Formats: sequence, C-alpha cells, structure tokens
Amino acid sequence: MSGILILGIEDEGLKRARKALKDADYQVHSSDETDVKPVYEEALKRRPDVIVLDFSSPKNFEAHTVLRAFKKDRFLKETPVFAILPEDGMQLLDNLPGISDFIITPFDGAELVARVKALLKKVIPTDSNDLIKIGDLIIDVNKYEVLLSGSKVELTFKEYELLKFLASNKGRVYSRDQLLDKIWGYDYYGGTRTVDVHIRRLRSKIEDRRHTFIDTIRNIGYKFIAE
Repeated sequence: MSGILILGIEDEGLKRARKALKDADYQVHSSDETDVKPVYEEALKRRPDVIVLDFSSPKNFEAHTVLRAFKKDRFLKETPVFAILPEDGMQLLDNLPGISDFIITPFDGAELVARVKALLKKVIPTDSNDLIKIGDLIIDVNKYEVLLSGSKVELTFKEYELLKFLASNKGRVYSRDQLLDKIWGYDYYGGTRTVDVHIRRLRSKIEDRRHTFIDTIRNIGYKFIAE
C-alpha cells in the first residue's frame, strides 16, 4: 500500500487520528500546510490509498476547494476521501459529494480505524486467504504466486511487485515516475525505461488473445484495467 495521508493543521483530534492509525500498523503521512496548492501537491506526490481530510477546524486550509481539486484530478479522483467533520457539521455533507465516509468530532480512535480499514478493503480487494482475483488471474499474496487460468505464472520479484501493485489499485492511472518510486525507489539508476521493460515482460507472461490486464495511457503511464 501507499499508506494514509492526513491533511490538516494538527490539533488534538488529528493527533489522536494519526496515533490510532499508526498503532493499527498503517503507514501514515501527514501535512499541516494551510495553502491549497501545497496540500494538493502533497497528495499528488504521495498517491495515498486513503486521504483523511479535516473539515473540523476553521484554521485549516480551504478543505472544500482541496476536495474539488482531488475529484477533478485524473490521478486522485478515485482515491477515497475520509472526512473529519466538526460536531455540528452534518449539514456539510450536502456539499461534499466526493466524501467516501466521515466521522464527527470528538471521535473514538478505534471507530476511525475501523472506518478507514473498510475503505482500504475497497481499494485493495483481498479475501480471507489473501488472494487478489481479477477474472482468470489470481495473485496469492501469502505465497508470492500468480495463477492464470489455473496455471502458475513464473515472474521475477519486481514483475510480481509491479503486478500486485497495479492489480491492487485497478482502474487508477500511475505515471512511470510514480511506479518507479513505488516499486524501485526514486534513487534507482535505471530510470523510467526500467518500468516500460518490466511492463512489457509482464504483459508477455499474463496477456494473450483472451486476457488483457494492463492498459497504456499515452504519454502518462499505465493502469490495471478495472472490470
């Protein structure tokens, strides 16, 4: 996973949210920027699995503007947004069509974790056996195995990691730089061409006339095709 990004000026509520999520072993990033542009850029850089957006403090950035920017962005529009609302903030929901779920302050940390966990299950669909299933393709996360129509597919470790990441975020477009960062790390000397080579090899092993899983987005990158 890419983790959870918490956006808002850190007060007692956000400290409690961050602690609860970290205690639940989630990777948590946070930003206390107050201007819209750096907040948006932070989300674009992190590409989190879930964004926690704080509407509860009047000192915070223009959260409504940020939400609109997220939902217009080709990379962020599918990212679930979890809202922290003020105690009397239920009426805000009428103007927040892009919110996936919310919690009212003051809130219990365990409830927040449970709600975020439910959103993450939608982002990374696995069953009780830790299997990612897309049509005839099965990725066994525990065994590091890939099956296509019941036959085992031999992949290198990086091919497997690339496939698992894309399949876990099907429908979401990732640039070559983003894939390089998430699979190899920014300091990898091979450059973005490495991504293209691994995608080509991966396609040769899992795609044929009956199976197409990875879509090339011209001049941008790749996505795993959502069913």
